[in-house]
Amino acid sequence: QVQLVESGGGLVQPGGSLRLSCAASGNIFSISAMGWYRQTPGKQRELVAAITSGASTNYADSVKGRFTISRDVAKNTVLLQMNSLKPEDTAVYYCNAHVVTTTPRREYAYWGQGTQVTVSS
Repeated sequence: QVQLVESGGGLVQPGGSLRLSCAASGNIFSISAMGWYRQTPGKQRELVAAITSGASTNYADSVKGRFTISRDVAKNTVLLQMNSLKPEDTAVYYCNAHVVTTTPRREYAYWGQGTQVTVSS
């Protein structure tokens, strides 16, 4: 069993900043990649940013230059620093992790419960 616990969502004005945090715990041997996705009602979940254990990153075009993803491999945590937020960033943000479990030694994808980010004046 692996748990992903997210924190840091909330209400912010346009142009403001928020930082999301996600911590993974449980039956973890290693984590190959972690990332953040977001979803709004009626739309598919979309990738926001992802980072590998080697610190390679990938960002959605809509957030490049405004969001920064980082990771503490030893602590199994991933952060998403969101700056210059826009109303269109409003969504539920989900943490994702590709975890190799200790037993069995297999890779699974896990999701957090989601945290609401609302950008509004």
